[in-house]
Amino acid sequence: MAEWDRCRWVWNECVAKSQAVHLYNKATGGKRTCGPAQLDRMLTGARRTSPWLREGSSVPQQQIIRDFGRSRIRSQQDIKNRLSPARRAGMPKWKKKREALPTLNYTRRGFRLKDGQLDLAGGIVLTVVWSRELPAAPSSVRVYQDSTGHWYASFVVPAVVEPLSQTGAVIGVDWGVKETATTTSEAHDLPHAQYGKKAKEKPTRYDRMMARRKPKTGQAGSRGYREAKRLRAKAHQKVARQRQDTGRKWAKKVVTDHDVLAVEDFKPKFLISSPRDKNSARVMLVRAGLNPAGAEGVRPSGVLPRTAA
Repeated sequence: MAEWDRCRWVWNECVAKSQAVHLYNKATGGKRTCGPAQLDRMLTGARRTSPWLREGSSVPQQQIIRDFGRSRIRSQQDIKNRLSPARRAGMPKWKKKREALPTLNYTRRGFRLKDGQLDLAGGIVLTVVWSRELPAAPSSVRVYQDSTGHWYASFVVPAVVEPLSQTGAVIGVDWGVKETATTTSEAHDLPHAQYGKKAKEKPTRYDRMMARRKPKTGQAGSRGYREAKRLRAKAHQKVARQRQDTGRKWAKKVVTDHDVLAVEDFKPKFLISSPRDKNSARVMLVRAGLNPAGAEGVRPSGVLPRTAA
């Protein structure tokens, strides 16, 4: 879409400006900056001289600069904190036309809801298929396309807190190994659903299709390659949604049935081959000051004293 082409151009100009400032400072020892103020001035000058850029709304173009700034700051903070390259957020990169997925952000002055439709700045009108009613007036919206080609509108609204009734029950949760989640309550264990194993035939088939059509370095992928990539993403998305749905339903049940949760996420490799999950779930209750014997019942009245090993 034309609006995304303009925002992508603004992003790439920000990348070019950032790289130029970095090279200048490295060569001369200078301290030039490339913050939102400088990039906003760059956008103002570009819109003044480019009719094509002025055809689009300034709201998503300004927001793409904010997104670039946040991405750049996060990368600089990771470098400052000396995180390893594998854990470090990389510096913002170029968004290529055939690879970058469109995403447009609009603040409150850049959109409005009218008769079930979403009107965006720049004369863009979208018909929305609502998954549910908005609980309050949104403060911003993000319109984006996923890897399967579907478009979504994500609204930011104030959170609504719904207090749950007290149950007096406690539970310990241990992640991984033989089951996704093992708890001190047999009724709340979450076994591996094996969604990926059951559906691996299709992704494997699309992997072979992509391998046969893989473009050479520097060349754009063919239509067949892009179609195989889309089908592969669709197959993986189905598995991800199945896992997400199962996980959310399990989490809601656990939170609804218990007042206190003690969770362990420590997973050393040397314990992979041992039946340790149930014991770890009970240890979590002890460390949280709760009684494992009361895991399926009510909360104990006092904290257990620590004992020497």
